[in-house]
Amino acid sequence: MHQFEVWAPFAKSMALGVNGRSLPMQGPDTQGWWRLEASAVGPGTDYGYFIDADEKCYPDPRSLWQPNGVHGLSRVYDQNAFAWTGGKFKAPPLSSGIIYELHIGTFTAQGTLDAAIGKLDYLVDLGITHVELMPVAAFAGNHGWGYDGVALYAVHQPYGGPDALKRFVNAAHGKGLSVLLDVVYNHFGPVGNYSGKYGPYLVDAHHTPWGGAVNLEDAGSHQVRRFFCDNALMWMRDYHIDGLRLDAVHAFVDRSAIHFLEQLACEVETLEAASGRRLVVIAESDLNDPRIVTPREAGGLGMDAQWSDDFHHALFTLLSPGPAEGYYADFGSLAQLAKAMESTYVYDGSYSTYRHRVHGRPAGRLSQHRFLGYIQNHDQVGNRAKGDRISSIAGLGRAKIAAAVVLMSPFIPMVFQGEEWAASSPFQYFADHDDPEMARSVSEGRKKELSAFGRDPASIPDPECKETFERSRLKWEEVSLGEHREMLAWYRELIRLRRSTAWLNDGEPGNTKVFYDQQEKWFRMERGSISVICNLGDAEHTFRVPEGSRALLASSEAVSMTNESVTLVPDTIAVLNTDPIMISAAS
Repeated sequence: MHQFEVWAPFAKSMALGVNGRSLPMQGPDTQGWWRLEASAVGPGTDYGYFIDADEKCYPDPRSLWQPNGVHGLSRVYDQNAFAWTGGKFKAPPLSSGIIYELHIGTFTAQGTLDAAIGKLDYLVDLGITHVELMPVAAFAGNHGWGYDGVALYAVHQPYGGPDALKRFVNAAHGKGLSVLLDVVYNHFGPVGNYSGKYGPYLVDAHHTPWGGAVNLEDAGSHQVRRFFCDNALMWMRDYHIDGLRLDAVHAFVDRSAIHFLEQLACEVETLEAASGRRLVVIAESDLNDPRIVTPREAGGLGMDAQWSDDFHHALFTLLSPGPAEGYYADFGSLAQLAKAMESTYVYDGSYSTYRHRVHGRPAGRLSQHRFLGYIQNHDQVGNRAKGDRISSIAGLGRAKIAAAVVLMSPFIPMVFQGEEWAASSPFQYFADHDDPEMARSVSEGRKKELSAFGRDPASIPDPECKETFERSRLKWEEVSLGEHREMLAWYRELIRLRRSTAWLNDGEPGNTKVFYDQQEKWFRMERGSISVICNLGDAEHTFRVPEGSRALLASSEAVSMTNESVTLVPDTIAVLNTDPIMISAAS
């Protein structure tokens, strides 16, 4: 016996399609729900819904399993059947985190969750605390980034399906790793989205880059909000996911008295209290609005943290050659990097040339541990024309500088897969739409978008070509070779220093000081007794340091130090302990 229920306020009649039969459903109730209790139906049974007189049997919007793709029938799945073994695991605080973002399809040669389990020991050895998975919700085709998900409750079958995700989380917890999951609640993918057949999940009154906005405030929005909140709770409750990253929350249009993010934060807090597990929600937002990560008790929306693009943009433009384009045009000075590290937001109520308006507001007294810092992520690599990485754009020396600045910064550091060994494989935009017209549209749209930035259309990888996907797979054999091994050793030392030094885990605003010279192109970041000094100029430069200072790490052997100074050649960075008392105590 199994209870089927579906929200379908648009329907005049509904029937369950199961075992070759069409069984009429009861409804709708006053909220638009249809229900039916079916006998002789259990886990493993395929089913779908007939809507009115339509002869097609549609998948369940809340389907937990789509073994035959997003167009096929749904399959009954028992969330309680999995035997969990990681009951003693306790997630570390996000503030102490070293996050590693990965894409299941390109992280290993096999591209599955089970194959990724085999790399968990490597991540533990690296010093990672939190593994962040790019979206795993089912989407059309075999491979893609995952942001075109349409069956949001089902785990993408080519990754291994629902049990595989549970095996991955269980294994990660067994090794002391937290698991974060990227979820997309601001739009559905363009292929395989049947939600509009059932109800008003989207509205045309507001538009986003992906079409109509998700219905968070119009008629029926209470059930749409329930759909997304229940989805978030499912990942955390049934899959033991330790936190979520919400994609592009700035695309939400919600003028409700209780904003969707506030509602979600409240419900996650309730689950946290009931389960006794530490749970977090991280937002991606380009609004530079501190209310997103301000606690609800203080009038904010209650997100635990958010990605910090201002820090990334300020650092990237200083390291990369060539003129700044697009949103990078707003950045390029050491003053902006200093402001990002000291005050979090660069644009905090100031005029943005790129946006042609004033943007943002000050972060105020918010802990800088409410913001993630990075030099690479799936967007900042994959949205480039060729998906090239910082090591290929700026060279190994500057890539080492980027790593040191990120990992010594006051923000929660995040590393993107392969970054830590300067992987040669790019991370390009790829998709596998099974609709030929959609595939053609995506390919042409990609060329048109990047041609506007002066790119040669012929040089832009076709996202619908399988080679683009294959090219983006990590080459694990590189890890022990030459410069890749050198970079990996650098990251391991930086992470070890970060995790073992109290000053580098202080997120209190005002405790990071940055000094710089724009003409000479050097900067110095001080965090307590830790001093990070970088020379981005064209000439060797000598810096005075307190007597007895000790070099903890340096990015090149061409760095010399005396009792009172340190000399850096171009494109090098050094991390010093400038407190002789602490040095004596540690000796």
